[in-house]
Amino acid sequence: MSLEHKIDFAVIFSVKNANPNGDPLNGNRPRVDYEGFGEISDVCLKRKIRNRLLADGQSIFVQSDDNKKDDSTSLRNRAESKEFGLGKDAFNSKKTKPEETAKLACQKWLDVRSFGQLFAFSGSKNDGVSIPIRGPVTLHSAFSVEPVSVTSTQITKSVSGEGDGTKKSSDTMGMKHRVDKAVYVTYGAMSPQLAERTEFNDEDAETIKNVLPRLFEGDASSARPEGSMNVEKVIWWKHNNKSGQYSSAKVHRTLQVNSDGSFDENELKSALDGLTPEIINGF
Repeated sequence: MSLEHKIDFAVIFSVKNANPNGDPLNGNRPRVDYEGFGEISDVCLKRKIRNRLLADGQSIFVQSDDNKKDDSTSLRNRAESKEFGLGKDAFNSKKTKPEETAKLACQKWLDVRSFGQLFAFSGSKNDGVSIPIRGPVTLHSAFSVEPVSVTSTQITKSVSGEGDGTKKSSDTMGMKHRVDKAVYVTYGAMSPQLAERTEFNDEDAETIKNVLPRLFEGDASSARPEGSMNVEKVIWWKHNNKSGQYSSAKVHRTLQVNSDGSFDENELKSALDGLTPEIINGF
């Protein structure tokens, strides 16, 4: 049985002296929009969700190279592995129907039946494959509540990576960037109509709900020291039917977050008649 109720959700999290999502086209500085508000891409947030799910023992298809749990060297390698069950025949349209491959992929991997996936692999002449799967879970990019202050610091290494050691080479110099202090908010939704196609169900929704409060657990790095990013609150709206009592836009607009991450809980709970959100503390 697939998802029985439409779900909307929001995640409020704080950043202090960290680079939450560097922009490779801008010297890896924290992403900022044209008005100065900090931004974290939905792809970055989905990566963190996948990592938490993988750490909890869930079967995940899109695993990062530095956090994978198997010996697969690529997505194609994982998709054609014996673990999937069909092996290379899974992407041979002459041996396996694309609909059957898509169904088996959704049954195997939680992130595929949640976020969807495009299986597009080249093959011999006229033998390529493209199997699109549209997932029921959508996630917005996160934006800061107020414009952010970005601090850049020049750094040096104590030893040269190249050269004969007589002088500092260019690779000993570098830059680190950080957001000094900010509160970000992201929104998401789960569609029962799309869940019917991937067999995403209520148990899967609860699984994702349980990892959101600890989104940054085990995510520490030089750019994001331990404790520099923290989920403050998760807001979870569960509608009483599949189509939803209100549009996602109307639901999301009821959450008004202050610069310190606080909001009026009583006002939020009474904003929409018949739809009371669950408010979950971050870990």
